[in-house]
Amino acid sequence: MKFKRNFSHNPNRAYGGGGNFSRSRPQGSRPHGGGGRFNRTRNANLGEHIDVSRFINKAVITEQMEHFVPEHSFADFKIDERIKANVAAKGYITPTPIQDKTIPHILKGQDLVGIANTGTGKTGAFLLPLLDKVLHNNHSHVLVLVPTRELAIQIEQELRAFSAGLGIFSVCTVGGVPAGRQIATLRKYHCRFVIGTPGRVKDLVEQRIIDLSLFDTVVLDEADRMLDMGFINDMRTILADVAPERHTLFFSATLSREIEGLIGEFLREPVRISVKTADTAQGIEQDVVYIREGESKLNVLHDLLNKPEFSKVLVFGRTKHGVEKLSRILTEKGFRAESIHGNKTHNKRQSALGHFKEGRVKVLVATDVAARGLDIAGISHVINFDLPTTYADYVHRIGRTGRSNSRGTALTFVEKKGSR
Repeated sequence: MKFKRNFSHNPNRAYGGGGNFSRSRPQGSRPHGGGGRFNRTRNANLGEHIDVSRFINKAVITEQMEHFVPEHSFADFKIDERIKANVAAKGYITPTPIQDKTIPHILKGQDLVGIANTGTGKTGAFLLPLLDKVLHNNHSHVLVLVPTRELAIQIEQELRAFSAGLGIFSVCTVGGVPAGRQIATLRKYHCRFVIGTPGRVKDLVEQRIIDLSLFDTVVLDEADRMLDMGFINDMRTILADVAPERHTLFFSATLSREIEGLIGEFLREPVRISVKTADTAQGIEQDVVYIREGESKLNVLHDLLNKPEFSKVLVFGRTKHGVEKLSRILTEKGFRAESIHGNKTHNKRQSALGHFKEGRVKVLVATDVAARGLDIAGISHVINFDLPTTYADYVHRIGRTGRSNSRGTALTFVEKKGSR
């Protein structure tokens, strides 16, 4: 996709060449300092240095992408026919690459490390075989640990669709909301799946609401983000009390030295499956928007959002204060905008996400709390109003667009020093 702007012939101002609970940490609350100034890109001495060229990447035309031929259909997998019927009811016929490669190993009870780009079906890859496991083993319980409440809620929604009519109960245990309803659900129902953030799960264990010794299966989803958010000690504490002969699955979009350490610590001779061909999806057009010294980032954003092709836009900022202020200013300028960050209540965050998914708002301004795991259809553009702290954060931010082989665009605002 080619962009046209009035200043496109100015080499100094153009697109780049060529892309609570108790111990639960507030989401999106990294110590990046205050916010509120919109005329400069504030990246001095924050996080790793990222070469700007890594934000530029021309999308591969869909017709030219390598065509994936799965070894299986969902009908081929040795899972309960009722689960297959629920999968078919959702319109799924052919598994994604990560599902095609991992489900047979999970059905065999093997520990597994699954690496794939975001938006490629990792949730279904572990939910479907584990649902079959629980359905045929009355003593089996599954614990799914995730970094954010939004991802936990999304996974439970997927689970409910796959388990419709099977009498399998689950509970979502996350911070940011009173624990009373979660505790009541755990006490009233025999919940075979517990999906939650490490801090809230640990709190419920300490209150003796959750008995970890009952869990023979653990899924660590987006564990690199949990590591970033400081959940490593909670994760170690939880896994120490899970059944020793556990079945452990690890799914992520990135793999680092620290993550390799976690894999060695928590998994036993895992099967490793990687279907990742690049850091970012091929269908995402990535480019930079240079901001000249003294130029208003807000004005540049305003001009972009007025373009008709910017139909559903996710804008990332660095701080909670800055995100809230930007959302308010965009609303005052006539855009249908909302925000999501760690200072908002759980209900307000869910409301903002719901409005964005339903198309009732055009622009969602967010901290990195929205960068992981969220599956929102039809996002046309991701705009990095503030630079990400790390390249891994960048990968996850832009992964909100171009999902499931669709096309998307990611733009990153970069300060062009010494140019007027």
